[in-house]
Amino acid sequence: MSTLSPKTIEIVKATAGPLKENGETITTRMYEILFSKYPETKELFSAADHQPSKLANAVIAYAQNIEHLEKLGGALEQIAAKHVETLVKPEHYPLVGESLLAAIKEVLGDAATDDVINAWSEAYFFLGDILIHREEEMYAEQA
Repeated sequence: MSTLSPKTIEIVKATAGPLKENGETITTRMYEILFSKYPETKELFSAADHQPSKLANAVIAYAQNIEHLEKLGGALEQIAAKHVETLVKPEHYPLVGESLLAAIKEVLGDAATDDVINAWSEAYFFLGDILIHREEEMYAEQA
């Protein structure tokens, strides 16, 4: 498995504060962008209560623990299980990632420099790969 670059880790950790301050605004906007651009994804999240808040907390926890993902093991397992339950597939990750990055850029404005967006893109897809792998295992166990 690949690893995150030191620069990405540094930037993600440095942006944990602004993301915490704006987390729910970012994730609420992310879902607006996602459902507007990819309406077929709405059914994947229709049963989720307080989803923007939960996602915001997950993103903040990831940023704060990016060097120690083992601390997130239980949470990542819960996320993967929920994704399997709601039939999230690997092809959905790029759609969510694109929407999340657009929301970060929109909400943080000038603070979301190219370096910040690139770091979060790398971090998002790194975590996405971890979740996709675990979800594939869970789907196989169900089969």
